[in-house]
Amino acid sequence: MRRWFAKSLKRKLSLLILFAVVLPLLSMGIVSYSIATSVTEDKAKQAGMNTLKQMSDKLDFVIQDVENMSVFLIGQKDIQTYLNNEEGDVNSYSLIVGTLWNLSYSKKYISNITITPKNGNPALSTTTITNSGLFPLSQQYESVYKSASKWWSPLYEIQTSDGPKKVISLVRPIRDVSTFKTLGTLTVSLDQAEIERYLTGAGWESSGFVLLLDQYDQIMSGGDPSWLARTVGEVFPKMGELTETSGVLNVQRDEQPHTVLFNPIPRLGWKLVGFIPTQIYQKQNGYVLTVTAVTIVIALLLAMGMVLYFLQWVTKPLIKLTKYLKDLNPDETIPTYEVKSVDEVGLLVHSYNKLSERIGRLKDQVQLNEAMKKEADIMALQAQINPHFLYNTLSSIHWIALMNKDLQIAEMVGALSDFLRFSLNKGEEFCAVQQEISHAQNYAYIQAIRFPDQFEIEFFIDPAMLQTSMLKLLLQPLIENSLIHGIQKKKAKGHVYVHGELQDSQMKFVVEDTGIGMDETKLRAIQDQLALANRQLGMLSEVAKETKIAVTSYGLINVHRRLLLHYGAESGLIVESTQGVGTSISFSIPLGMGELAT
Repeated sequence: MRRWFAKSLKRKLSLLILFAVVLPLLSMGIVSYSIATSVTEDKAKQAGMNTLKQMSDKLDFVIQDVENMSVFLIGQKDIQTYLNNEEGDVNSYSLIVGTLWNLSYSKKYISNITITPKNGNPALSTTTITNSGLFPLSQQYESVYKSASKWWSPLYEIQTSDGPKKVISLVRPIRDVSTFKTLGTLTVSLDQAEIERYLTGAGWESSGFVLLLDQYDQIMSGGDPSWLARTVGEVFPKMGELTETSGVLNVQRDEQPHTVLFNPIPRLGWKLVGFIPTQIYQKQNGYVLTVTAVTIVIALLLAMGMVLYFLQWVTKPLIKLTKYLKDLNPDETIPTYEVKSVDEVGLLVHSYNKLSERIGRLKDQVQLNEAMKKEADIMALQAQINPHFLYNTLSSIHWIALMNKDLQIAEMVGALSDFLRFSLNKGEEFCAVQQEISHAQNYAYIQAIRFPDQFEIEFFIDPAMLQTSMLKLLLQPLIENSLIHGIQKKKAKGHVYVHGELQDSQMKFVVEDTGIGMDETKLRAIQDQLALANRQLGMLSEVAKETKIAVTSYGLINVHRRLLLHYGAESGLIVESTQGVGTSISFSIPLGMGELAT
């Protein structure tokens, strides 16, 4: 099969173009289907969330209405009088009960309003309650109940003359408006069945359901009646806790995937939790998949027909050209062929006609390049004379300054001369530690004259390591970095400390300053650049061992790379900095990787 394809450009192009057409079409179909299914799912979730928000607003209105009504009742004059009077008044009793009954009758969601006096007078209630589950709840949540100015209870059951009812109650103390003394307790109960009608009549998915959770994540309404007064974690253990105020979850219920939406009722910490079976929008996804598949098949058939026609049209002149050039001898001069077209095939024949001329020009260019290379080598040899001229000139300036008794200029020129001589001397890469320290001191002395009273520098070097060999030009760039980026940007006078000590089988150097330091972002950026240099040089480590790497920059990255190339991955720079305190840069050199300086 491979040989059959290899013998024909037309076959290879056919296969390549078919792949180039088929793969994008399939990818486009997959992406289109994915987008369509995602949009369908998002719309279902958005519609569900909007429904939950509408339910939340309606329940929030009910809660606000009940709380406003409770404030009105607490301050009502007749109620205050009845609770302050230790002897119950029948007329007041009847009047207040009538008022309470009118309020509860006008609002379907109110099951009962009860006022319990503290002075022993008969309780005022719109419904005859034979047994109430509120008292055990108030004892269970005693700490919350007594410390709050109002308390919404969990779901509980009461026994009335009309039968049992499940209610949720707002409980709040009634205090004297003058003395703030507690006179009794007001209880306004919401009918759970009416709340249930709010949830079922909101237009939720027919195969889904909505739950109303209280502040303790207990189910107050919705779903199976057996779930009421149980926590959502007990009923749906795989769902976990709803720690967020609102959001979307995917859970398994009865081996069927469901999308769970939840939205808060912020006033009380209640939550509305809606369950939508995933199969609702998966049915729509099946229709989208069918349409997408049919579209792709039609597009593939059209594309294949156009590809075959295009290949026949393109490859026909190429086949003729191949037969024409089949017996061409590459050792002879390429002959000239007649050009009959102006398309790519014609340009190809025209290129063959110009091949001999181009080969001749390339030969001439190669000879010219060789001559220019030799000339560049001669100029490089001449350039090596310039450092000697520079040293001699600096030496002359040094002696003139001494003759004029200008010691500061003489010392500065002498330090500069030593600095340059060490930097350029014969291109040597290694030196003794003592020479490296002297070079750094010359640089620091020149900078101290240029910037008087801006910094002080101190060197603390173990004498036992002074004659040990090391890679040169490592400390000066680090000191320069401390001065430029740390000390000179600080208003007060700064200090630079250079430490060198022997630690086991290596020499450790530290350059630290008291400059402005770096914030975490800038420090992390530098550390990332050093790590990148580690990875880049790691790939070229075998080449770097045999190749002399020319140093063109003495910045931090260059020093780091030179350390890695000559001493390995464990010898790179370590940068530490604290903003407003200073910066510390350290590196270690293994002993035994260089000869003792003579």
